[in-house]
Amino acid sequence: MSKKICVVGLGYVGLPLAHAFAAKKYNVVGFDINDRRIEELNTGYDRTQEIEKNQLDDVKSYIKYTANIKEAEDCTIFIVTVPTPIDANNRPNLTPLIDSSGLVADVLKKGDIVIYESTVYPGVTEEVCVPELEKNSKLKFNKDFFCGYSPERINPGDKEHTVTKILKVTSGSTPEIANEVDELYKSIIVAGTHKASSIKVAEASKVIENTQRDVNIALINELALIFDAMNIDTNEVLAAAATKWNFIKLSPGLVGGHCIGVDPYYLTFKAEELGYKPNLILGARQINNGMGKYIAENTVKVMIANDKKINKSNVLILGVTFKEDCPDMRNTKVVDIIEELKVYGCNVDVYDPWVDPNGDYSSYKHGVIENPFESTKKYDSIIVAVAHKQFKELTGKDYEKISKDIPVIMDIKGIVKNPNWRL
Repeated sequence: MSKKICVVGLGYVGLPLAHAFAAKKYNVVGFDINDRRIEELNTGYDRTQEIEKNQLDDVKSYIKYTANIKEAEDCTIFIVTVPTPIDANNRPNLTPLIDSSGLVADVLKKGDIVIYESTVYPGVTEEVCVPELEKNSKLKFNKDFFCGYSPERINPGDKEHTVTKILKVTSGSTPEIANEVDELYKSIIVAGTHKASSIKVAEASKVIENTQRDVNIALINELALIFDAMNIDTNEVLAAAATKWNFIKLSPGLVGGHCIGVDPYYLTFKAEELGYKPNLILGARQINNGMGKYIAENTVKVMIANDKKINKSNVLILGVTFKEDCPDMRNTKVVDIIEELKVYGCNVDVYDPWVDPNGDYSSYKHGVIENPFESTKKYDSIIVAVAHKQFKELTGKDYEKISKDIPVIMDIKGIVKNPNWRL
């Protein structure tokens, strides 16, 4: 392949994308500011568990991992896949995007294309990133260099819907560049592409994907709160309603992760900046953000009803990642349960077989214990928070083994037979 590609950011999005291009025999430079990440990838280890060692080994002659952007000087296409988080006030934090644009600008040349995949509100590519590229490179947008936007659609932990099997939205800063960006992705995406009419349309399409899911899940969570007050099993109600062909069946639960719990704030930020109050979206966010507290409060109520002490009680939470069978802990809402239980004076242990107990998790301060089923410690209550395959295999005897007296089991994911309480 004549094009040489630099993928900036080698996380859950960047690494699978870099691998997909390398697998098609493109020459790829994989850039990341994390030296440890680069060292691991050079040994064939992916801590995200998205790409297996043998897969990395298969393409090692086509990809170079580096923390030095100067090694991408001969690349002609730069694809930016860095995180776009929110700050403590739920406002977009564009720092990673701005910083990475500055780095790319250091090696940008005439004729190069910079494609962004990070989730943003409409306008960020052209209004925030492009000025950064122009300032640092001294080149002129749409004259010397060009841009594209193709929103990521990675689903962490999903080994079926991998990057090449998910239809890709593409766009470019000129009609000609839009075609070139589209053809580039078509060369690796077997599911096909959808070429949007503009970068802003492509940006908007991404941010509403997860906003729609957030609002839909918020409805189900609110129904769960209502039915719980009525002493009706929400899951039975949903199963009955789903017998109609056009009912959208979702389950109540925690809404965390890097997308659904974050992306809506990018859209609401821009809407409010333009003078529009997005009440429905913000209301959905409020409902979903309150589910951790609600689960903790119900845990305390059920414990009291079962003559369990609360202050200094031992509570075990099974699972801390934001979704099942995946080590991704970004924006996990299990943390909300932990922190609320600690307000009540509970001693909380967290066990997750997908998380390294000795790992470095800068945004998570509660720790992870070794396998409690191999310990003698007993618990007053057990909260099943994530539907990992290991937890689906647990039996009543397993819970009895680690419980004080009769087990008090709180089932958030609907995988426990006869729990004391189910969301």
